[in-house]
Amino acid sequence: MKRFFIFSIVLLTVRIANAQELLKGNITEVGTHEKLTNVFIRDNANKQITLAGKDGSFAIKTEPGHLLIFDSPGYLGDTLYVIDMKPKNIELRPISIALRQVNINSSKAAFDPHAEYPEVYTKSKVYVLSPSTWFSKEGKDARRLRRFFNTEEQERHVDEVFTVAYVGSIVPLKGVELENFMALYRPTYAFIHNNNGPSMAAYINDSYKKYKALPPDKRKLDNLVGQ
Repeated sequence: MKRFFIFSIVLLTVRIANAQELLKGNITEVGTHEKLTNVFIRDNANKQITLAGKDGSFAIKTEPGHLLIFDSPGYLGDTLYVIDMKPKNIELRPISIALRQVNINSSKAAFDPHAEYPEVYTKSKVYVLSPSTWFSKEGKDARRLRRFFNTEEQERHVDEVFTVAYVGSIVPLKGVELENFMALYRPTYAFIHNNNGPSMAAYINDSYKKYKALPPDKRKLDNLVGQ
C-alpha cells in the first residue's frame, strides 16, 4: 500500500510537470485584433512545432529559457523568449511587399521544412489499412503543417520572381506607390508557375493600366505597414 501511494505521488508529479510544459496563448493581428489561424509556431530548442487553431489559439510544449518563433505568410515574423508558462497574447503585424522581400531573402535559406521537420511529411501520410492515420490528432496536425509549409514555399517563390527591382524596371513607380501596386496586383503561384518572363511582363503592364484607371483613394491597401 505504501509503495502504491508513493508511486501515485510520483506519477502525479510527472503529470503536473508535463502539464506545466504546455504553453498556451492566442494570436491576433496588430491593430485589428483579428484572430490569426495560419500561424506556424516552433521551439528552436526542443524542435516542437504546431499551428494556431481556427480560433487563433495555440499550445506548444516548451519551458522557460526557450525561444519560440511565430511565422505566417503575409505577416512579419515574431519571437518570444519564454520566461514563464503564463498564457501569452501574441500580435503579428502585416508586412508590406518590401518588408516581406527582406525577411524572406534573409531567412529562406536557413529554414528548409523538408530537412528540419521530415517527421511532418511522414506523419501526414494516410494509409488505407490504418484508420488511425486518417483521424488521429497527430496526423491531422501534420497535414495542416504540411499545407502550411507548401503555402509558404509557394509564397517565397512568388517573392523571388515578383521583386521590387523587376517590377520597378517595368512600371514608373517607386517607394510606397510601388509597394501598393505590387500588393494590389500580386500574382498567384499558379500564374507564375504556368507563365514565362514575357507573359509576366505583359501581366505587369496590363495591371499598371488598371492601376492608373483607379481613383487615387483606391490605389493603396489600408493595412499596409506605414500607411
